[in-house]
Amino acid sequence: MSLPSADCLLRWYHVHRRVLPWRAAPGNRPDPYHVWLSEIMLQQTVVATVIPYFHRFIERYPTIVDLAAAADEEVLGLWAGLGYYARARNLTRCARAVAAAGGFPATLEELRRLPGIGPYTAAAVGAIAFGLPVVPVDGNVERVAARIFAIETPLPAAKVEIATAAARLGAQEAACASPGDFAQALFDLGATVCTPRSPSCMICPWCERCAAQARAIAADLPRKARRAARPMRHGTVFVMRDRSGAIGLRRRPPRGLLGGMLELPGTGLDAAPGDTDPPCPADWVEAGSIGHVFTHFELRLLVLAAEVSTLPPGLEARPPETPLPTVMRKALVAGLAALDDDDSGKKNPGS
Repeated sequence: MSLPSADCLLRWYHVHRRVLPWRAAPGNRPDPYHVWLSEIMLQQTVVATVIPYFHRFIERYPTIVDLAAAADEEVLGLWAGLGYYARARNLTRCARAVAAAGGFPATLEELRRLPGIGPYTAAAVGAIAFGLPVVPVDGNVERVAARIFAIETPLPAAKVEIATAAARLGAQEAACASPGDFAQALFDLGATVCTPRSPSCMICPWCERCAAQARAIAADLPRKARRAARPMRHGTVFVMRDRSGAIGLRRRPPRGLLGGMLELPGTGLDAAPGDTDPPCPADWVEAGSIGHVFTHFELRLLVLAAEVSTLPPGLEARPPETPLPTVMRKALVAGLAALDDDDSGKKNPGS
């Protein structure tokens, strides 16, 4: 089966392209800052979630020089809820390196030397912002390539095979002439037509050249190796509200899980189930438990809440709307709801 036409995909893209806030309008030069920022945000995160964050960042930091001058804590606060917080820490490091150099480098090798930029992000920025003839392979492109070439090897073992197949698609003359548009066309094809479930093969511009469609296995690809079950961790967090309505928070160490983010005080994220030793005497209300899924484990947090006259030493008094990681926001909402519930009367035995 011959390769599907890059020119055909580009014609489809010019009609059906998604309008996204970080994309340059047709005929305009892409802003490398916008391309880079969006690609960092989109790692492990869907477009719909990223759009409002992107708008907030561009409003607060219109240029990469503005971002480079921002305090780390300010950037982490604006990032709160987007997850994978190492991205935010690398964001400021990379911004400062780029600002110091006077702008983004325009080669893959130099891009990859920047903090937080791996092979995929370097390829995406290189292709879209600088017109480098390379195909960035994200989940959408993996899916398209696996189906076009009917690659049945399960992921992650198939990654090299799929990347080679994607490079074959991008080696066509039309793709090399417009590598940025071709990359984004592949993204859009995977996101809107060649979707994970129930792909819309009949409206796909590459349907007639798709080996998986010809064999009626498109919806089954790419195959994925069975994942081991995530281990379960437990912990307890304490929601304390003082007389002014402030919440007691503390900042996590700069490295590791949720590094540098504000959190509710607690036992840690790997305590023994039932470890509920409170930080101060109070009428503690058990607000139930909340669950959260991280990449490598699941977490179950018991939430205890109390009204206190003053917050214990070592905690920062912050308003309840302070930006927090999603897991801490869930716990805070549960704790405040328990405190505001006139009918709640469940006391923690350790109070």
